[in-house]
Amino acid sequence: MNTTAASAVQSIDWLAIAPPTLTAVVGLVVLVADLFLAERHKPLLGWVSIAGLAVAGLSLLPLRGGDKATFCLVSDGDVCSYVADDFTVAIQLLVLGGALLTALLSLHTVAEQKLPAGEYWFLLLSSAAGAALLPASRDLATLVIALEVASLPAFALVGLRRDDRRSSEAALKFFLSSVAATAVTLLGVSFVYATTGSMHVARVADGLAHVDPRLETLAQTGVALTLIGFAFKTAAVPFHFWVPDTYVGAPLPIAAYLSVIGKAVGFTGLIVVTVRAFPSYADVWGPATAVLAALTMTVGNVAALRQRPDHARSAVRLLAWSSVGQAGYLLVPIAAAGYADSAADAEHAIGATVAYALMYAAVNLGAFAVVALVAHAATRPGTSTGLRLTDHRSLYATRPLAALALGFFLLCLAGLPPGVIGLFAKVAVFSAVVDAGLGWLAVVMAVNVVIALYYYLQWTAALFRAPAPAETPATAAPAPDSGQPSASTSEAAADSGAPSGPGPEAGALAVRTAAPAGERARATDATTDGARPRVPASLTATVVLTTVIGAALSGAPQLVLHFASGTLF
Repeated sequence: MNTTAASAVQSIDWLAIAPPTLTAVVGLVVLVADLFLAERHKPLLGWVSIAGLAVAGLSLLPLRGGDKATFCLVSDGDVCSYVADDFTVAIQLLVLGGALLTALLSLHTVAEQKLPAGEYWFLLLSSAAGAALLPASRDLATLVIALEVASLPAFALVGLRRDDRRSSEAALKFFLSSVAATAVTLLGVSFVYATTGSMHVARVADGLAHVDPRLETLAQTGVALTLIGFAFKTAAVPFHFWVPDTYVGAPLPIAAYLSVIGKAVGFTGLIVVTVRAFPSYADVWGPATAVLAALTMTVGNVAALRQRPDHARSAVRLLAWSSVGQAGYLLVPIAAAGYADSAADAEHAIGATVAYALMYAAVNLGAFAVVALVAHAATRPGTSTGLRLTDHRSLYATRPLAALALGFFLLCLAGLPPGVIGLFAKVAVFSAVVDAGLGWLAVVMAVNVVIALYYYLQWTAALFRAPAPAETPATAAPAPDSGQPSASTSEAAADSGAPSGPGPEAGALAVRTAAPAGERARATDATTDGARPRVPASLTATVVLTTVIGAALSGAPQLVLHFASGTLF
């Protein structure tokens, strides 16, 4: 009896589970420390969080090149709930690295916007812990739990600015869409469990390959509902409606976090359930994912193309729609995996998605960091000033290094030199879809790349344009009875996305010649004093780090080929 009892006790590989565990432990430490720290010492919580994420990232080093597994079945040691293979390590590197850069980007935001420090850092670390757990999950229950641990804190982070109506609306929209996605996912998982009798991914794959004909319809429904649930999480069209308003209403670092880590969470779960759990239903999820990819990249890029540059927060909104378009590119190799002739070919296609995601994470976080820098240097911090596309015109004249960095990030997203890593990542995705025989999807992707070039290059060109002509007294302010909208009315109309009077054509990066009187006064004062707003060191460090990472990746594009040709699982 003692022998039997002893065999039922599972040993835990603490090294394998170190990345998400360390992140969660640091989050709890921050939450408890917040109760005892005086208000003037609260900034220390941010540095503790950054240190914890760095240590969690370093814990990935011993996991390279070796498959570690834990929480395995006693009856079958090959069936485990947690596996730290190459795929897991690559995604955890993306998640923890992205969370670390988000934390750096957040240091000045928490202080300037007077966000509750303890809650902010605890929620960010909790979400990162769930996101780091998800790629290692090899049973459906752990997968769903990790998905919710990553998502639930994000709702609160979006709505943490309690006095901001836009933030509350964004959090509510994000919450409702995610709850709907979770409900659909759980229903699908329950149908799959009823069909196969197991929650472990390996046994689900085997069970679905030999389904009782009487349960075939139930199995197909379960697979379809599970895929729909993850499509919500990836912001795939038509499940993308929450993205623009959520990004605009969230604090800027959280919008950057959702654009990278939120995407990684959705795509990781989608890869695990399609390639590992549902390979026998590739004829169902392959075509469906291909259609979703085509719709997502087209809607995202066309919507980004239509953004008015003078509208409030148009830079953030363009990045939001751009992230939807980029999600379409990330879906393409997953669709190609559904048409693969063998499991090895499917895994090679998945490698292209991972390589593209790593490139996208670095440069997209960098783009958000430069937007945050411009917003911080604006004359009216805390408003939409600095978040418009027009606010980036002639950035090179005032902040040349920031302009060069943003131009580099945009060219990477567009896939143009010197952003070599963006070019190689897109080539890897094209290669995957062509090898799968999806010529029509390759054509759709090529057309969308051309569409995206327009707005990426337009924004890049604006950075190096000459400053707008100086305002003349005749155009400084309309007379009270002139019938022109007031400055406050223009700001409100622009913030809502409605036209505020005569303006530039859609898509043209022009700048208004009239500015609110208060803004002109502040600008005049700043010019008189000869002083420029000081950029926080953490914000500068984020821009520098993302630029260095992007440049390093562009200098070693063979990393993309390594992921695209290797076996990650």
